[in-house]
Amino acid sequence: MSSQSRQNLRAFPRGRKLKVGLIQMSVGPDKAANIKKAVGLCRDAAKRGAQVVCLQELFATQYFCQVEDQALFDLAEPVPGPSTQPFQALAAELRISILSSIFERRAPGLYHNTAIVLGEQGQIAGRYRKMHIPDDPQFYEKFYFTPGDLGFVAIDTPYAKLGPLVCWDQWYPEAARLTALKGAEVLLYPTAIGWLPAEKEQFGAKQLSAWQTIQRSHAIANGVHVVAVNRVGQEGPPDGIQFWGHSFVCDPFGEVLAEAGEGEEVLVVELDLSRTEDTRREWPFLRDRRIDAYGGISQRFADEDA
Repeated sequence: MSSQSRQNLRAFPRGRKLKVGLIQMSVGPDKAANIKKAVGLCRDAAKRGAQVVCLQELFATQYFCQVEDQALFDLAEPVPGPSTQPFQALAAELRISILSSIFERRAPGLYHNTAIVLGEQGQIAGRYRKMHIPDDPQFYEKFYFTPGDLGFVAIDTPYAKLGPLVCWDQWYPEAARLTALKGAEVLLYPTAIGWLPAEKEQFGAKQLSAWQTIQRSHAIANGVHVVAVNRVGQEGPPDGIQFWGHSFVCDPFGEVLAEAGEGEEVLVVELDLSRTEDTRREWPFLRDRRIDAYGGISQRFADEDA
């Protein structure tokens, strides 16, 4: 065996395993109580062997984007801040990595929907600011969040290279691809998605299926594991969003390894990271990409007169 071949084998060791914890929880109006609850659930995941724990999108508060209200900007906080520091201490105590999702106050009048990866020593290992910002009925995020300006990132931890993305990002194959090309071994999507009660009977099952299908397709197309963590419970007015839960993990072949229901649940799932190498050898999508022909992807649309 050549020296280069031996180096490649060391670069892709067989049998690398990662235990990931998914914290699917309901959220009340008391921010401090939500943080305390999330800390307890993270402890539970770590006791069950989780090395990386992922919280849901904006876990510390109810989903405030259902209305446009300038007073709600007061929920934002700096990094580090009240929603970050307890998890920094927890990560250092338990020697785990935690992906936390916060409403970041970057400067007066400048706010982001931000995912923070905390390292096993409690340090901020990296951050990702949500790139795709929706503006739909009761998902009025453009009112609150400035689009991310850090690009797509892969963040090193002792356990795996993590690719944080956030909720609406999960519908975009470009986001998953660029994060995977950064070297991410696992794509993690903190999420707040659910049904509008008036639409659930007609569209509910289709919406949930589409949400799962698009993320499984990212796993297949990029040969990586995907972790999606959603919240549960109905929030806001009587017609407020009913968050559907169904947090799940799928492998690089798109097979669902574990899925939660529609109630509070902590999933701890073991991932075989060597599946990335195996799957990409069987389905060499990265090898066969025509990078010389994709210039049009940076255009909004191929207008006929262009």
